[in-house]
Amino acid sequence: MRAIPGAARAYILGAALCAAFCLLPAFRAGTPWRAVALLAALYALCEMPARCRVLGRSLHGSVPIAAGSFFPVLLASALLLPPAAAALVAVPGALLGRVEQRPRGARRIWRAAQLSLATWAAARAQILFGGPVALGGGGYGLKTPDFPYVLLPAGAATLAFCLVLATLDGGVLAAAERLPLRTAWRGLFVRSLAPHGAHGLAGLMMAVLWRSPYGPLSALFVLLPMYISCWVFAQYHRESAAHQATIRALVQAVDIKDKYTRGHSERVGRASVLIAQELGMDRDRVEVLRFAGILHDVGKLGVPTRVLRKDGPLTPDERRVIELHPEYGHEMVRGIGFLGEAREAILHHHERLDGSGYPYGLAGAQIPEFARVVAVADAFDAMTSTRSYSRARPVGTAVAELERCAGSQFDPDMVDALVRALARHGWQTAVTADEKNGPPPGAEAPVRPRPVLPAPVGRPAGPEAAPVGEGLPVQAPGRQVSGRAQLPAASPEPGATRRGLPAVPRPPARRAPRRGRA
Repeated sequence: MRAIPGAARAYILGAALCAAFCLLPAFRAGTPWRAVALLAALYALCEMPARCRVLGRSLHGSVPIAAGSFFPVLLASALLLPPAAAALVAVPGALLGRVEQRPRGARRIWRAAQLSLATWAAARAQILFGGPVALGGGGYGLKTPDFPYVLLPAGAATLAFCLVLATLDGGVLAAAERLPLRTAWRGLFVRSLAPHGAHGLAGLMMAVLWRSPYGPLSALFVLLPMYISCWVFAQYHRESAAHQATIRALVQAVDIKDKYTRGHSERVGRASVLIAQELGMDRDRVEVLRFAGILHDVGKLGVPTRVLRKDGPLTPDERRVIELHPEYGHEMVRGIGFLGEAREAILHHHERLDGSGYPYGLAGAQIPEFARVVAVADAFDAMTSTRSYSRARPVGTAVAELERCAGSQFDPDMVDALVRALARHGWQTAVTADEKNGPPPGAEAPVRPRPVLPAPVGRPAGPEAAPVGEGLPVQAPGRQVSGRAQLPAASPEPGATRRGLPAVPRPPARRAPRRGRA
């Protein structure tokens, strides 16, 4: 449990104690131990293939990949058994199921407690709505399941099961990652309601067959659709893994080509996620935004290596080639459907609120939300990373610079979200390129000059200019920080405010992309 924060450990311990309290009545007289043993063994047997390496490899990843995939068995137990006995069914399978991350023991205890509490709540809910009678357990002369009335207690059990799981998941997420409860719980219940509803119907089918004249053996026929459902679930995760591999390959290609910013893309993705979580985005959008941050510089693959690594000033033509890297990146990922909004972020992450950015000079709210997030994350990591040509600035200095440029270059809401996230989670700066090995003993660290670029037409010029593609905030004329030359600050548009977006006095001038420059 050393890798788990103290608040999360206390939360897991509390859940385990509550589960143990719910299980105690099962050890008194009157518990149907034969049915408990059969259902517990069945659930454990369903979870075992995911943990078996030989069987898992022979089925090519088509087995369930996580404990708890066979929820219909637990919901059938909630309909067939008393609450304490039903909760006991979940324990062996949860303890024996596969766990991907360490510490595995603590995660198994948490899973067992979580599923026990959810099953206990489901059994209580179905009793409140007359489940034992509706399922044909005696009373009012009913000896067989009463349809459609039996759907009411089954639906109540499923709803309670889903609600308890979502509540516990959100709580442990808030404790482990120090997220606000509203952010941690956002969307958990709604997203899980549909799959758990299907599991509830399968569990009801299993309970009805269990009570039929054919006995418990007939209930095993429900395992086939359950296994098909788990197979589909496994295929979804395999497809997701393929997406991740595709993105990793693109990022590695960028890192190989521009080794002086190695690791920058991953950190921009992480900072983008922190901002998105503070803004309360749904998890699906947060994941897409992480892709946007990781791939924001993928267009550098279309820029000649000699330009990226050039020592000394760039010519106007070379500058124009580098300024095309957002468009190159957009063209590269245009056909990757799962990226969604990330494609617009890749294209527009160098736009500025005052309209002086590139490639299209968008201003204010015309810039997509994802692009405004990535722009802040990109600039923050560029300022706080130690590289072979510059020293990292302290996090506080970088934050102050972002706040100074908020409203003219960056969206103030995104900057504020990053500041709140850093206060909650902190930030570990990283070294890249030659700094990882360090200078030889007695020698000074080598400093590689970064290309110095002339200011383009229509953008404020000064004695020094910043590299294109770094996302750094502009500085006052003649100011230089950490050995990096900076552009002078541009005056914000009339009507710009600290908390709002600047006014847009003109439509964006769309510049045709240059082709064949790389």
